[in-house]
Amino acid sequence: MTSVKQTPRITSTHILEAMERFREYQAGKQDLNTRLTDEIAWWHSRWGKEGRSADGRSTSAWLFNSIAHKHADLCDNYPVCRVLPRESADEEEATMLSAILPVITQKCKFEKLYSDNAWSKLKYGLAGYGIFWNPALENGFGDIDIRRVDIANLYWAPGVSDIQESPHLYLLSLEDTDTLLSKYPVLAEEKAWQRMGGTIPDMGGSYLDSNNGTGDKIAVVDWYYKVTDPSGRTLLHYVKFVGETLLYASENDPAYAHCGWYDHGQYPFVLDVFYPREGTPEGYGLISVGRNAQSYIDELDGRLLEYANWASRVRYWAKRSLGVNERDFLDLDRHIIEVEGDMDEEKLRQITLSPMDSRLSELRQMKIEELKETTGTKDVSLGGTSGGVTAAAAITALQEAGEKGSRDCLAGTYRAFVEITTQVIELIRQFYDSARTFRITGKDGDYTYLTYSNRGLVDRENGVDGQGDMCYYHPVFDVEVRAEKQSPHSRAERNALMLSLYECGMLDEGREKAALRALEGMDFEGISTLRAALRTTAEVMAD
Repeated sequence: MTSVKQTPRITSTHILEAMERFREYQAGKQDLNTRLTDEIAWWHSRWGKEGRSADGRSTSAWLFNSIAHKHADLCDNYPVCRVLPRESADEEEATMLSAILPVITQKCKFEKLYSDNAWSKLKYGLAGYGIFWNPALENGFGDIDIRRVDIANLYWAPGVSDIQESPHLYLLSLEDTDTLLSKYPVLAEEKAWQRMGGTIPDMGGSYLDSNNGTGDKIAVVDWYYKVTDPSGRTLLHYVKFVGETLLYASENDPAYAHCGWYDHGQYPFVLDVFYPREGTPEGYGLISVGRNAQSYIDELDGRLLEYANWASRVRYWAKRSLGVNERDFLDLDRHIIEVEGDMDEEKLRQITLSPMDSRLSELRQMKIEELKETTGTKDVSLGGTSGGVTAAAAITALQEAGEKGSRDCLAGTYRAFVEITTQVIELIRQFYDSARTFRITGKDGDYTYLTYSNRGLVDRENGVDGQGDMCYYHPVFDVEVRAEKQSPHSRAERNALMLSLYECGMLDEGREKAALRALEGMDFEGISTLRAALRTTAEVMAD
């Protein structure tokens, strides 16, 4: 029997159309990329030799301190997730997912990725995550791969407020020439990378090396787009190309042509935004907010340092007829200096400077306070107090109020983490066909082994509907995010709360039902464990 070769759905004509569409997307994102380029250059130019900027001016680190403080807040509240079922039949599956997800993120080195993206989010207002299935991992067994995505090289349709609303999405990257040629022989046959000089540099702008067509790297375009199948389901398809040469297209692959690249139908990217820009997926960071104030502080610092430099030097007015040997006068080891003629203040007088206007230092301090206010890093949020506040409760209340901005920033990061985790679960559902073993570490450092596959996640038969058609049940889960590492302040507050519950007798034996009613109006970390223990005790007492 002779097999019929499938006609490719994606051809070079579609690649040319995709490149033309990409240029439209690039034009719509030009303002953001220009701002990112400017802010990156400004930030990198601030610290050169001897703590001075590239132009030799003195620089201070007030803005850096604000960013570093908020970065510490984000890392101090590193997120972990708990998977919650929507049906009671999926409780065991949700428990196993909650156990293996931290192991998967650990293998992806997510903690470092989270820290690196936290810097980008705080400085430039935007950080990107890519959630992919990498068949090369685990010795060809394949696994989930979470990577950092350079926002400058990610392009979406102009006018959308969410990248998932964009009909097409493009990601530019530089890949090793030898690796790419060995993986895609068509490149070697057509020598496409040698013809990219007039195409790809214009597409990549300043974010891709202008010599990428002749060096050790090749500029590659990953093109994602969404289509709707006859049943109304949204399918995600994927194309990889270099120049005008097609390397791969999921619509041309029989394994993915009718189901899409990823079953979840979403672009495998998540953006974490700081200060959102209305109507776009973009955001602003602390450089945008505090750059002007920091520049004025640096300028005023320069003026003050210049005055201090002049004022700290002893200089003299001297007449030409002074009759003093200048070398002897400047030699501090000489106890006697010979002069010719009489000495008086008319011939030698010390240069004195007028006192510096105090308003200059006051203006500098005002700019520092402005920077602290606008970036949300006032003294109280850094652990300091002012105004004679000494009571522990008052200090705690001030610090709690001062951390509102950090909590808001953290909430945005947690929302992004929920999206990341949701896509990870969907990739597990699609690709974990074979059982895998995970080492699960407990709270006390002990560990157990868990074998898991996607058997409990795939659709299963759920009876017959009124028309006689088979119905299928699709397990769906919710994701709850909390901080893995609570700050010492949070732990102390929770411990104090538990101690007060014991001291007031709420947890005494025989008062379990009253304690459960009281806990219904409370919400704190560990409350679910406490409720479960009280219910167990109440049931034992009832028996």
